[in-house]
Amino acid sequence: MQSDSGQSGFAMQNCPTEWSYRTSKQYADPFNEVELDVVFTTPSGQQHRVPAFWSGGSIWRVRYAPPDAGDYKFQTFCTDVSNRDLHGVSGTLTVAPYAGEDSLYRHGSIYVAKDKRHFEQADGTPFFWLGDTWWMGLCRRLGWPDDFEALTADRVQKGFTVVQIVAGLYPDMDPFDPRGANEAGFPWQQSYSRINPAYFDMADLRIRYLADRGIAPCIVGCWGYFLPLMGIKKMKQHWRYLIARWGAYPVFWCLAGEATMPFYLSKTRDRDTAMQKQGWSEIARYVRATDPYHHPITVHPSHSARDSVNDSALLDFDMLQTGHGGRESVPNTIDSVDHSLASSPKMPVLVGEVCYEGIMQASWQEVQRFMFWSCILSGAGGHTYGANGLWQINTREKPYGLSPHGHSWGGPPWEVAAQLPGSRQLGIGKSLLERYSWWKLEPRPDLVEPHWTRENYWQPFAAQIPEEAVIAFSPTGGKALQFRNLEPRRYKGAFFNVSDGTEQSFGDVQPDATGMWQAPEFPIFRDWVIVLDSKG
Repeated sequence: MQSDSGQSGFAMQNCPTEWSYRTSKQYADPFNEVELDVVFTTPSGQQHRVPAFWSGGSIWRVRYAPPDAGDYKFQTFCTDVSNRDLHGVSGTLTVAPYAGEDSLYRHGSIYVAKDKRHFEQADGTPFFWLGDTWWMGLCRRLGWPDDFEALTADRVQKGFTVVQIVAGLYPDMDPFDPRGANEAGFPWQQSYSRINPAYFDMADLRIRYLADRGIAPCIVGCWGYFLPLMGIKKMKQHWRYLIARWGAYPVFWCLAGEATMPFYLSKTRDRDTAMQKQGWSEIARYVRATDPYHHPITVHPSHSARDSVNDSALLDFDMLQTGHGGRESVPNTIDSVDHSLASSPKMPVLVGEVCYEGIMQASWQEVQRFMFWSCILSGAGGHTYGANGLWQINTREKPYGLSPHGHSWGGPPWEVAAQLPGSRQLGIGKSLLERYSWWKLEPRPDLVEPHWTRENYWQPFAAQIPEEAVIAFSPTGGKALQFRNLEPRRYKGAFFNVSDGTEQSFGDVQPDATGMWQAPEFPIFRDWVIVLDSKG
């Protein structure tokens, strides 16, 4: 819906609706002089204070996603109470139940589930986080609409549900590097004097396109080293603007990328790190107080989001970064997942960056499969993929080039990187898990022998969905597995090919009285999943 201020309007449940307010009063610097909020009263009497955003000139806009059907009232509150165009304007909104097919809007906003292990939507539908990494996906190198639409369609087809994307203040470049602009320039004017609404108009098209196709944007506010450059006050303005623009969509908030890492060439690294950790803690409190939708909050870290703020209770879920060394990154990845799951407060844990496919001419699809299956069967609440060449949006005409530190990550053009086989194979893994109550998975390495230990991370992983299924991942397909401690029930067993999704059934499985069963030999030497399905 779009309507003029002060008029009644119609909207659909869970869907962003927008309208504008125009003022006849002139301001020399409207972005910095005026803030506008709109307070919505729901049919049940709850109040949501929604920040509006300056849209350029004399126009402010508000976006709101009503969570319930029924009749709403709203009223504006402006910091300039003398402006009758912006302050004290009231109206009504009639909201109809959602009638479309988009799963994000049909089931409602995404939150942390009650078990603090995974995500679910407002109506209780479990949400499987399978993320992709498009850090620079709002820049003009990923052209709108053709390039962006093509990449989105590919990820939808493969089963991705989340895209990690930075709001224009990018990693791996100096501020205002031309590579970071979109069709309307940069998100801020030079010296960060004020926001550039035209930049966000172009970004809006992309964010909405993702949400309308069932992909939840994980909005990364900026890279962490922008905090010393901009200061706390400007960063709060930045985050208020992001909440106003995109809070009405089904999003996750990621406060910053590598939040405590100083700028690559900083000569005051220790001071910057301390300032950034303290500053992002303050920003976390601000975002939580400002966002009326209470979208889940995290930080993309150098290691763990928990370590990037002064109090991990400021976060709703832990995001991990665990290395780009291929097989060498396996121990840190598994240990980090285990450590976070055992930490307090309890929250969903997922790897947000590990071993981009093809980075440093390594970490190919077998590493992608290992990271996905080992993390999920160890209790992670989701997993994020990345491809070298895609995260920085390489183009055929001009590779991304050098980082500020003087080196290049290289990689193919983004459209080639998007077709690296790991992305499809992680989607295949997700499709298998979604046959079952995947959110009830319990790590159970004791169900198989041999199984992984800290002396050997390349042995099998196993997890159980009580009364439903046992799933085991063998990285090598070597020695046949012996299952132990199985529930006393009959299963249907199959080898699942984690590369192409084909299955080879080996029929009925009946554990002995002690819960033991010997699996057949693997068909060939490679990684496999064995599924014991108690539902047949």
